[in-house]
Amino acid sequence: MQDQTPLEDLARRAAAGDNVALDRLLAEIRPEVLRRCARFLPCREDAEEAAQDVLLQVARHITAFEGRSRFGTWLYTVVANCCRQKYRELKRRAAEQPAAIEPAYAVDPRTTSVIAGSRVDLLEALDRLERTHPHLVAPLVYRDICQLDYAEVAERVGIPLGTLKSRLHEARKQVRPWLAGA
Repeated sequence: MQDQTPLEDLARRAAAGDNVALDRLLAEIRPEVLRRCARFLPCREDAEEAAQDVLLQVARHITAFEGRSRFGTWLYTVVANCCRQKYRELKRRAAEQPAAIEPAYAVDPRTTSVIAGSRVDLLEALDRLERTHPHLVAPLVYRDICQLDYAEVAERVGIPLGTLKSRLHEARKQVRPWLAGA
């Protein structure tokens, strides 16, 4: 490829073992990673923790990036997996130790973001979908949350385009009532 973006070039060099390229890559992707984590996790601190997890995973597993797809596509996978893992961890912790909310930290419903609530609802719906139809989760996350185009999603998931569209239809059909009831 003659016309690689600087980010793609950094990713390829980092995957080949260039530590300077890896450091530059991590510095360049950090703001975008944080933005993408915030799409999944409404609480800024949780999004920041997930972003740190993503950067750590990228640093540890950059050699797994083979360059067959765009680096951004590979990165979206890491972001989605880390955010979903952070959500499950937070949910498990909350179930194990329900914390009393002090009045000073109580949420005022007039200032709570409706979008933040819907993201939590979406994470819960993804968690339910994974328990019932795990093969439908990745297509839904890549297409509707990461907003990859259909061809990229099909390539990433490793299924034909028609199968992808069928799974997306089914995933949306499964998730819609859970989100409507939230």
